[in-house]
Amino acid sequence: MPDIKRVVLAYSGGLDTSVIAKWLMTERGLEVVTFTADLGQGEEIEPARDKARLMGIPDEHIYIEDLREEFVRDFVFPMMRANARYEGDYLLGTSIARPLISKRLVEIAHETGADAIAHGATGKGNDQVRFELSAYALDPDITVIAPWREWDLTSRTALIEWAEKHQIQVPKDKRGESPFSTDANLLHTSSEGKVLEDPWEETPDYVYSRTDHPEQAPDTPEYITIDFERGDGVALNGEAMSPASLLTALNDLGRKHGIGRLDLVENRFVGMKSRGMYETPGGEIYAVAHRGIEQITLDRGAAHLKDELMPKYAELIYNGFWFSPEREMLQAAIDLSQEKVSGTVRLKLYKGLASVVGRKSPNSLYSEAHVTFEDDAGAYDQADAAGFIKLNALRLRLLAKRDR
Repeated sequence: MPDIKRVVLAYSGGLDTSVIAKWLMTERGLEVVTFTADLGQGEEIEPARDKARLMGIPDEHIYIEDLREEFVRDFVFPMMRANARYEGDYLLGTSIARPLISKRLVEIAHETGADAIAHGATGKGNDQVRFELSAYALDPDITVIAPWREWDLTSRTALIEWAEKHQIQVPKDKRGESPFSTDANLLHTSSEGKVLEDPWEETPDYVYSRTDHPEQAPDTPEYITIDFERGDGVALNGEAMSPASLLTALNDLGRKHGIGRLDLVENRFVGMKSRGMYETPGGEIYAVAHRGIEQITLDRGAAHLKDELMPKYAELIYNGFWFSPEREMLQAAIDLSQEKVSGTVRLKLYKGLASVVGRKSPNSLYSEAHVTFEDDAGAYDQADAAGFIKLNALRLRLLAKRDR
């Protein structure tokens, strides 16, 4: 380990990162800078400042930043242009937040003259990989400290005992067994562990925090419109909105109608399977709408190629390779495909589902003259199909004759 004097810690203000901050100071003898990001997790983050102060961290070394607009504009929306879903289902809510946090950790380290960054991810999960791959991509010489891989506090009981010994306040809800762990930001809330570890058991209702139960959602459907420009949402029901404002408004609609719940057993990058419960209310509505506008504005070849590229793109984000050249290459292709993806999508929100019921665009490739069952006035010569079919059938006929 190189000589380190100052470290920037990704700090939530919770028990784990508070213990980490004190451990870095007492056990490693380091000067700690804390960074707390507001990514729209839905809770007050300013108390993190007071908690950091209680541990003796000076105000000039306490960073608290509102990154909601940057998060949605520069990370969520580019990902949504790709229609990215890991293993066909997961909208990557946790994965996509990590590169932004790492980016600011490295930037603050440079600003404050810190030698290292630190995070509170465990040695079993994906987040340690995401934080560190991003950090090394941005600064190959940065040192990363991951206390959960180093210390001997291997249980919650040991963690609490250490906290009490060092006068760190332990909230009442942290004593005893935690029923599950959560992560939240403006895009989603994830829950995993404990009551969710048996994949046969249905997720208890009390785990859900971001969405009302679909069965208790309004009995009357609600219709909304989302306007897109070059693949990004710009307005809801005709009202122009910033990226973060649009996603916030869609989250409220998704909560009301019970949209965006996902029970998933996924393959972690570190090798094990895990079961998680995800709530992505606004993100699910947005993702459905984006595919809706692509249906009439993307050429078949471009649309099908995007669908082929998507699993690789989603896997790169899930595995922590946001700042890799291959992700940037794919992003360039995806962004080029979005140049004509502009228009309006109408959706029906009802009992847990967001359904496209209308779409229009000045760049539409949909031609009623070509698809009508009525007289097409010569727009399409049906006799042309015979030669098209014969040419495509040629190799099949040759195979059949050989094998007959």
